[in-house]
Amino acid sequence: MARMHARRRGRSSSRRPLINENPEWVSLDKEEIENVVVKMAEEGASAARIGLVLRDQHAIPSVKLATGKSVSGILEDNNLQPNIPDDLAALMRRAISLQAHLNENKKDIANKRNMQIVESKIRRTVKYYKREGVLPADWEYSIKNAELLIE
Repeated sequence: MARMHARRRGRSSSRRPLINENPEWVSLDKEEIENVVVKMAEEGASAARIGLVLRDQHAIPSVKLATGKSVSGILEDNNLQPNIPDDLAALMRRAISLQAHLNENKKDIANKRNMQIVESKIRRTVKYYKREGVLPADWEYSIKNAELLIE
């Protein structure tokens, strides 16, 4: 099926190897991994950044296989979950930077279209998170709110 905002079709062929149990060469145990996750979250790292650091620096291929919980689950158990989900925050950062560019370059029609695409992605993501109960039902997106929340 074709993508909504791109001329590509299909998905990436990149897939994680199929493993069902934690490899024996992982050096950290469950409590140590959870402590690393909590420490990094307290320093302000996102869940995606925490997963990358655990994979690259601590040689943990899957936090879920090692601990039984995902990084988001560990953050939720320790009340460190961010107010805005990471994917929505990234889209809002992108919209803020596009808006700043468009304020300086008012005739940049290609980036006006990019701004429309990003804002439609934000609206769809907000609709999903409201439906799932992650965001409150009265939460509204605007570029001014995004600037206040993100910066």
